[in-house]
Amino acid sequence: MSTETVQRDEEHYERLLAEAAAVRGVSLRQDAWRRLRKNRVAMFSLWTIAVISVSAFLTPFLPLQGPRFVDTSRAFQPPTLTESASIDRDRLEVQFGELGFFNRQLLNARLAVFGEWAIPSICGTDELGRDLLARLFWGARISLIVGIVATLVSLVIGVSYGATSGFLGGNIDNLMMRIIDVAYSVPFIFVVIFILTILNADANRAWMESAGIDQIFVFFIVVGAIYWLTMARVVRGQVISLKNEQFVEAARTIGANRARIIFIHLVPNLLSVVIVYLTLTIPRVMLFEAFLSFLGLGVEAPDVSWGVLANTGFKVITPIRVYWWLITFPGIALGVTLFALNFLGDGLRDAFDPRLKNR
Repeated sequence: MSTETVQRDEEHYERLLAEAAAVRGVSLRQDAWRRLRKNRVAMFSLWTIAVISVSAFLTPFLPLQGPRFVDTSRAFQPPTLTESASIDRDRLEVQFGELGFFNRQLLNARLAVFGEWAIPSICGTDELGRDLLARLFWGARISLIVGIVATLVSLVIGVSYGATSGFLGGNIDNLMMRIIDVAYSVPFIFVVIFILTILNADANRAWMESAGIDQIFVFFIVVGAIYWLTMARVVRGQVISLKNEQFVEAARTIGANRARIIFIHLVPNLLSVVIVYLTLTIPRVMLFEAFLSFLGLGVEAPDVSWGVLANTGFKVITPIRVYWWLITFPGIALGVTLFALNFLGDGLRDAFDPRLKNR
């Protein structure tokens, strides 16, 4: 081979290497984010959820009236923009209840910035004269926390159960899936109502208080424990399709045990499915919490959630007079959040679907 040919080949290879170095690969996460940004409905839903979440997180800092301040002279006051409103620095415990350290710091910052001024009752007041707008913002915290925490509980159970079943296979997989089939046949809504009714008994409630168990904590666990069945099946199918891949064989070769293969190597490859499930399950849990609170079995006073507010509005509806604002505004808040979460979940599902990559 002549020297000119070798030199020409070297120049050709160097040019190819330079072109290859200039090309940057795109990860699945980057590609999914690029496609998600093209979905205007999903992005609008994402910003809506972000605004609602940040507002709920910073609620003590916002210039709102006290959510627990009772003034019967303002009972059933319709929405107004003209009436002035304020809070009393000397009666914060009465107006806001007991606050933790972080919420107390936010409230102090609010007093430093806005003083005692508060937004008027632009959403009206309830039967005790409490400002509905303030209760909507404080209720958003409970509703969002219930949705997120209960969904995470179901996520941990479903992912662990489904991944273990799919990886082990054989008779163990058949037995675990038959347990899920039996669980699907149980009317869980009645089971949850039954458990919560038992826990609400005076003797059981006194025992939980003496043991330091919060009613809200039990509610999180009970609600979260009923939404893991579908996730377990989805994860099982994904694990079955991945457990014979080369990276799993490589993990076996270096001596990784079953638990390490499942939770270190397989589960991280299912994050796209997990994220989509997360965004689609949170609205279901929030709606279920609202339903239970509507029945009086969910969040209890003095705590407040959107379901509690809707239940309060429903109770005061009479043939003589309808206080429309008491059920309209909680319904709008809950509806907007649920729609946004569902649209975002649909957008994430499409963004992570490789079959839609070129669309």
